[in-house]
This record gives sequence, C-alpha cells and structure tokens, in this order.
Amino acid sequence: MSPAIFLLLAAVAAQGDTGSFVVHNFRFASGEVLPELRLHYRTLGHPLRDAAGRNRMWRKMIIDDIRTDPDWKGGDYTTQPRGLRAALQLLFTAGSAPLVQQRLAPTRDSADAYITRWLDTRFAETDANDLMHQVDASRDYDPSTALDRITAPVLAINSADDFINPPELGLMERLIPRVKRARYVLIPTSERTRGHGTHTAAAVWKEYFGPFVAALERAQ
Repeated sequence: MSPAIFLLLAAVAAQGDTGSFVVHNFRFASGEVLPELRLHYRTLGHPLRDAAGRNRMWRKMIIDDIRTDPDWKGGDYTTQPRGLRAALQLLFTAGSAPLVQQRLAPTRDSADAYITRWLDTRFAETDANDLMHQVDASRDYDPSTALDRITAPVLAINSADDFINPPELGLMERLIPRVKRARYVLIPTSERTRGHGTHTAAAVWKEYFGPFVAALERAQ
C-alpha cells in the first residue's frame, strides 16, 4: 500500500470535486525518496473573503515592483524587466529564516556574496509575469467557509519561523477544530527549520508524517 496524502485545494468552482493520483519515485528536498505516493484531493468552492494583512502587503509590493517598471510594457516585454529583481528581493525576504541566513552568511562579505548570487540565479530563471500571477493568486483565497466539509484525515504542519504563514495570527488554532479529523503541529524554531521552506525539509517533520501515513494505511 502506498503512502497517501490528503490535499485541500481552493478552486473557482460552483461545487467541490474529489479525485486522486499517484506520483512515482517522489523525492523530498532532503533527498529521501518514496517509491509511490498516492495523493487524494478535494477542491472547495470559490472563497468568500480576500487576503489581507502583511501577507497581502508583501505580495502587493512584488506586483507593483513589476507593473510600475516601464520595461514591463504591460506584460509584453521581450527581456525581463528590471523590476523583477526588486520583486525577487521581497520574495527572498518572505521565504527566509534568520537562523538559516546567519549560518550561511556569518560575515558582511559572505552575506553580500550570498544574496547577489541568489538574486542573479533566480533572475535568470524567473519570468516576471509568472511571478506576478503566482503571488497574486491568493488574493481571494479563503477556504475557511467550507472546512467542515472535509472528511479525510488531515495533518497540518507549520514552523514557528514561517514569515508567509505566521503562527502569531492564531489562524490554525482557531480554524483547525472545524476539521473533524485534523491534527495541527507547530514546530518550534530551531537550527533545522527553514522558515517557509520547512515544508520541503522532510527531516524536520517526518516524525509526525510517518505515524500519520501509517495510520492511513492501517485504516484501509
């Protein structure tokens, strides 16, 4: 029996939908490989409230960095607009974690070299329109009105140093009780967490994920 993950997706649809698919040789960022990963998903109807607070503010700044650049040309550019670099600077900040960056760049020169290298690399492989639409996609995302419709087991994990999903807002503590078979785990900040990037650091959360998957297999 393959491990299974249940996904909650937002969709612009009148009614929800369900389905499943299998990913073979799924590789985590840590290098661990699952020979077969079964994904079950449920889509929800169109959300009713807009994104807000700091999460929307930094996204709006990224969008403005691109759209207000004359080189953007209304989206019909032939070379990437210079505003993309400014947008990537904000993206880096949102996805960063203080302990990680301090460890990777403990001196002024190493910090300057690290961020310059990161920006140069991402600028070369990122499209301005794509980035703008990606960060704007959550502008009306709010699945909270349909959480009680979820019947599949859910394991929700966040790390305390996540800038993008800040635990200080208390959203999970307030909303997760509405999901009938859900468990929420908040991982404390440590040398192993990576801010928002902790979601691809399997070594940090596998102690929770392993038992969750095992319970799913026993139930089938």
